[in-house]
Amino acid sequence: MEPIQFISDHFIEEKCNFKELIEKLRTGFSTPGINVPMRHHHDYPNPEEGKDSTLLLMPAFQAGKDLGVKIVTVSPNNGKYDLPSIQGTYIYLDGHKGNIKAILEAKSLTGKRTAATSALASSYLSRKDASSMLMIGTGALAVNLIQAHASVRPITEVYVWGRTIEKAQLVCDALEGSSFVCKPVSAIEEVISQVDIISAATLSPVPLVFGKWLREGQHLDLVGAYKKDMREADDEAVLKSSLFLDTYQGGLKESGDILIPLTNGIITKETIKADLFELCSNAKQGRTSDAEITYFKSVGHALEDLVAAGYFYEEYNNLTTQKNV
Repeated sequence: MEPIQFISDHFIEEKCNFKELIEKLRTGFSTPGINVPMRHHHDYPNPEEGKDSTLLLMPAFQAGKDLGVKIVTVSPNNGKYDLPSIQGTYIYLDGHKGNIKAILEAKSLTGKRTAATSALASSYLSRKDASSMLMIGTGALAVNLIQAHASVRPITEVYVWGRTIEKAQLVCDALEGSSFVCKPVSAIEEVISQVDIISAATLSPVPLVFGKWLREGQHLDLVGAYKKDMREADDEAVLKSSLFLDTYQGGLKESGDILIPLTNGIITKETIKADLFELCSNAKQGRTSDAEITYFKSVGHALEDLVAAGYFYEEYNNLTTQKNV
């Protein structure tokens, strides 16, 4: 039996090519036969913190080819311990024989596939000439989301907002030398009406993006607010926009950004224009005019993990083969 490969966060960070990963995901979302059971979502008490943490189990498989499962914990207060709020491991297996092919550190895997998925959606939903972006949030996803969006659109200006201007500056520092200018801002409303793409990746329980600030032609990319009682955009933003999801399976059930207005009768299931399966297979259309405001809600999907794990496993083996030649 072949040895189990260990693929580290460092390898994933070094070897990720967003353009390549986005195309792998485009193929994955348009390929029949990748089965994704509903992910297990378990909130569990964390008495020392006074608020719940979350355990997520995300399986996926393509019959006879490969399968995998991601095990993730979300502990919102981990910042005070200098730990990421989201931690996890991905187990990648042979779909025919059932043996483990690789264990991947899930922090970078999740960051890269999440950002690539948002950029994949942007390739259908943002204006082709989108050149400016506001990043709301300064966590691990921020740099990845900016880089991924810039790989599909001609981004020249990026603004970053965080709970502190210092954290926003750190994101900009990490992107020094990029093909775009990156600036921290102290208030969202300073720039939100001026940019083409608005991306949010926060754990905010209350809206940070308000419809009154939105203008024609913008694209809204909501990645945070992963629980039913969290949201990053208000009802007015929902009503002003054409709504799209990564998947109906999770998008209609897991995040307050869709579930709250759905429950309150602000929208119906029929309001949703399409998910990524439909966009990538050309079954439905994305943006239909330059004036349209598009709204993409991502909650994550195990297909993304399986595709990304396969991509990085292939990259790892290619590098190993080159070293042995």
